[in-house]
Amino acid sequence: MPATSTDPGTSRNRSWWGWGYADAHPDDAECAALGALLPGTLNRPLPIPRIADLPIGKPAAAPPPSLAHLVTADPQARAAHAMGKAYRDVIRALRGRPGRIPDLVAHPTDDREVADLLDWADAHNVAVIPFGGGSSVVGGVEYRGNAHRAVLSLDLTSMDRVLEIDTTSRSARIQAGALGPVLEAQLRPQGLTLRHFPQSFEFSTLGGWLATRAGGHYATVHTHIDDFVQSLRVITPAGAGTSWRLPASGAGPSPDRLFLGSEGALGIITEAWMRLQERPRHKASASVAFTDFHRALDAVRTIAQSDLAPANCRLLDPGEALFSGASYDGSAILVLGFESATSPVDDRLANAVDLARTHSGHRRRGMADGNAPADSTVSAWRSAFLRMPYLRDALARMGAVVETFETAATWDKIPALIHDVRTEVGAAAFKITGHPAIINCRLTHVYPDGAAPYFTVAAVGRPGDEVEIWDDIKAVASEVLHRHRATITHHHAVGRDHRPGYDLQRPEPFTLALRAVKDALDPHRILNPGVLLD
Repeated sequence: MPATSTDPGTSRNRSWWGWGYADAHPDDAECAALGALLPGTLNRPLPIPRIADLPIGKPAAAPPPSLAHLVTADPQARAAHAMGKAYRDVIRALRGRPGRIPDLVAHPTDDREVADLLDWADAHNVAVIPFGGGSSVVGGVEYRGNAHRAVLSLDLTSMDRVLEIDTTSRSARIQAGALGPVLEAQLRPQGLTLRHFPQSFEFSTLGGWLATRAGGHYATVHTHIDDFVQSLRVITPAGAGTSWRLPASGAGPSPDRLFLGSEGALGIITEAWMRLQERPRHKASASVAFTDFHRALDAVRTIAQSDLAPANCRLLDPGEALFSGASYDGSAILVLGFESATSPVDDRLANAVDLARTHSGHRRRGMADGNAPADSTVSAWRSAFLRMPYLRDALARMGAVVETFETAATWDKIPALIHDVRTEVGAAAFKITGHPAIINCRLTHVYPDGAAPYFTVAAVGRPGDEVEIWDDIKAVASEVLHRHRATITHHHAVGRDHRPGYDLQRPEPFTLALRAVKDALDPHRILNPGVLLD
């Protein structure tokens, strides 16, 4: 069975085992062509997995009649909610080892139904895994362990309405299950936008963005979803609550900050008031090439520390630029973009390019062959950005180990951090696999005091051992990040895969406080067990 659900307003089916739409995945020939770029991969792609081949047993629990209409035990729905979309999830599906498949999938339509489902689960030792759009790449939407009688995947995508728009304050009350395109379609008639576009925009929800503190469209200033939150409504086993809707407040620790990033371990976010913007009418973009990556880092830091605040300021190292089709001559590429709803932005773009020139950058006037239009580098990067998860899955079908991880650190640490990740992760991958690995880097978000490097690792796997290889490589990468005091995650969240790094990163008094909050709000530990805390 190739797909699991149909997106609202389209006839396109989502892939149950891999990223995105089932009809957008590369075919066998394209998979083989990609595999040829990484010598040592399989001779032919692994077959598309079938739900019929999975060991999906009878549910270990059943809801009461009053909730039965909200819950399904359909094997297709259960398989689609078993994992997220990390490499290790994709390869487990391809190898027929998806892990613990939820017993039930629930689709509540309002807060009362969410509360009723939590009450039932709490009383019957049923783990509740908030699913969002299922695009987690850190093991955030699966169950690991055996401490609960059954597992319920809580899918809020039926709660997807913009309930209220305040045009005076330029904000909206939005249900948490709204997928990115569904949300934006409801704001567009008012000329407004949330303008939060993570790579997973099509396949992730507002609630998922909030619960994971997702990074979005803006490379500077408003980099995280946190910046757009006015108030949250959260339902927990201990009760429900809504924070006051305010532009700002100094009244003690923020209740919103408690639940932002809590990944469903403290409560279920069901709606939020979000700050909106007018849709941009003025846009300008350019790309700048550098022959020296370190000079490019200096250029980005200079731009980040100016008052120009570009919407896009993403630096691609030569390998990343080559992979995305942005450069074929060994240059590092800086992609710059500015936008505004009120005034032209060409001068700001020109000023940013001038700053880049002071660090030996030169504005691109086309691709390396000199025949493409001036904006083709930016267009190539944008297309590759959206296509990359599909290509990762294609390489996974060829038995390759391909995954990304990201971090953030202050500028004084960035050059050595990038160097050590490349060197040590590359050495570890070679030792584990016997083949050289590809390790590329880009900066996705930048700040006056630091940046967020994003690494892509591609290595040859051993048939059947791909997950173990990735886990070993990931452990080395996490150790390098910890040694440089770089965060275990800038915007991918903690989930279960980043737990060891998160445990080392947070101060012990905060751990004590977090445990106390968990005890108070979820005393029977039914909410997303294993996320944030044991």
